[in-house]
Amino acid sequence: MLESLSAEQIRSAEKTLSYGTWAITAGAVLFSVLTVTPLVERVTPDGWDSTAPILPLVVDTAVVIVVRLDATVARLGGSSGAWPAVLRWMTGLMTLLLNIGDSALDGDAVGVAVHSVAPLLLIVTAEAGLAYRRAINRAVDRIQRSRAAEIEQREQQQRADREREQQAREHREQEARDHAERVERERADREASERAAERDHTARMERERLDREAETRREQREYEERVRREEQQREDALRREQREQADRSRADRQAREVVSLASREALERESVNTVNGVVNTAVNGRPTPFTKMPEDDARAYLRSFGEGEKSVRQFAEETGWSIGWVANRLRENADDDGDGPAEAAV
Repeated sequence: MLESLSAEQIRSAEKTLSYGTWAITAGAVLFSVLTVTPLVERVTPDGWDSTAPILPLVVDTAVVIVVRLDATVARLGGSSGAWPAVLRWMTGLMTLLLNIGDSALDGDAVGVAVHSVAPLLLIVTAEAGLAYRRAINRAVDRIQRSRAAEIEQREQQQRADREREQQAREHREQEARDHAERVERERADREASERAAERDHTARMERERLDREAETRREQREYEERVRREEQQREDALRREQREQADRSRADRQAREVVSLASREALERESVNTVNGVVNTAVNGRPTPFTKMPEDDARAYLRSFGEGEKSVRQFAEETGWSIGWVANRLRENADDDGDGPAEAAV
């Protein structure tokens, strides 16, 4: 029966339940305000009569909250727990007691019965509406699950049918492909055997040709390498002999220059310092301060000049060191540069 209802019919039933519940709630609230307000006015101190409607409005507001939230929770398919039920019954009983309070105090049984109609109707409507909504939600959920199961079953059946058709078609296609592949494989094997025999013959001839060419290139490389090494050895020997000869020539020339320079300096000092056994006061009467460079500074100073820029004597005068020491340092600098002994002009 429920499965035959459409979604539109279910929504219409829910709307009817909602509209009816709110109509009964609005009427009960209005009736309660009009009934309870005079009772509250009689028990309110003088001067505060205007606050009498507040109490029925507060109680009725709680009733509205309970009805609204119960409808929302029921629509979501959940349970609000014990406290909402306590609030629902407490507000209903409060509304009932406030409505029948005035008649009960006067001992009017008919008034009690009349004024209890609206609160009792509100309480029962709230409980019944909540039960209706939960029952409708359960039924709708059951219908949806049933329909979803039917749809899933139909889809599974359709998928199974499509898979069987696909498997049958693939089986037929596979058999056709296997037959074609078998025929093609036999033909390819024959052609491959023929090509393999031809390739073997061609490869054997090519290997023999490459071996001959490699042997020829190897012999040519060995011959060229041997000729190159012999020529390199001759050039190295010639350069070494020329370098040694040049070194010897420079060393001899440097030694002769050093000896000649030392002799001339000795003669000059004798001629300058003494004339007929008398000291030359014109030269020595005004002594020149002795300024000799430190050894490291003197070495750096000598290295800062290129070969032949200054004579050994000029270096000796500028650094304060002896001519022999300067000549030896210049020779060391030349040896360090790989050019042999320095050719410094005296």
